[in-house]
Amino acid sequence: MTTLSVLDLSPVTEGSTAAQSLRNTLDLAQHAEKLGFHRYWLAEHHNMPGIASAATSVVIAHVAAGTSTIRVGAGGIMLPNHAPLVIAEQFGTLAALHPGRIDLGIGRAPGTDMLTARALRRNLEASVDNFPQDVVELMGYFEPATPEQRLRAVPGEGEHVEVWVLGSSLYGAQLAAMLGLPYAFASHFAPAELDHALEIYRTRFQPSERLAKPHAMLGVNIVAAETDHEAKLLFTSVQQAFVNLRSGRPGKLPAPVEGYERDLDPVARQMLAQTLSCAIVGSRDTVRSGLAAFIARTGADELMVTSQVFDHDARKRSYEILAEVHREMKGA
Repeated sequence: MTTLSVLDLSPVTEGSTAAQSLRNTLDLAQHAEKLGFHRYWLAEHHNMPGIASAATSVVIAHVAAGTSTIRVGAGGIMLPNHAPLVIAEQFGTLAALHPGRIDLGIGRAPGTDMLTARALRRNLEASVDNFPQDVVELMGYFEPATPEQRLRAVPGEGEHVEVWVLGSSLYGAQLAAMLGLPYAFASHFAPAELDHALEIYRTRFQPSERLAKPHAMLGVNIVAAETDHEAKLLFTSVQQAFVNLRSGRPGKLPAPVEGYERDLDPVARQMLAQTLSCAIVGSRDTVRSGLAAFIARTGADELMVTSQVFDHDARKRSYEILAEVHREMKGA
């Protein structure tokens, strides 16, 4: 049965603060651990009023220290924003503190606008074109150091950090296959190339010391509630957030709005239909059938579930319902 994991963007809701969002993140991680989710990942985004996980490795440390068994990691670190050695040291430190529990998903997008990317990198010449070499360099720092090695990641060398390639296009699929790494596809917001990317990754995969056969994890929006109507209402927060973002007005996660999609203009409605086509929203029966259909279609080894819900308790309840449905499906 497909494994379930959690992607948390540490949403900052309207009327709230980043501090409260980070407290909610730890609370949700502890809840997810009790429910049996496999991983808990946080994403790197910058200059986003509605996302509190910009300092991703710091938030991972916060979550890992407050949990004990669930794997914790980045989904992902945007490697062009960082020197590979710095990331190796950060995640080597995390692995030293929490052995066997740290994941490092890496992507090549900036995770922000170009003005912010320039502020992060200072030099945009060191761009996404260097991504494959940076990934190989980063992984090299996790290997045991040799006696003559002059440049070392301490902590980092010899630490077991599970490295993933993230992507929303065919590029990441090709790189993950070539390097023999697990692959995570961002179908929760960019599903257009999903099927083609999976085909490329699986057919071109080259076994490595890190991974013997392909392992694909897919992002999916799931909002579960007691009724379809309640779940659809909760989901309007995500819909508003995407419309605001695509309109150049990123902000905090909005409160639900009754009938929001009905009153949208056709262009915005079509954008949501495409962007969120992999979303599963509804009661437990709706979630069960949607989950079964998505797994059957994709053959996903793992699903990385994001549930951007305005009310924290309703968000926790969404993951509870999902976990219950998943257990029932495994039992069947």
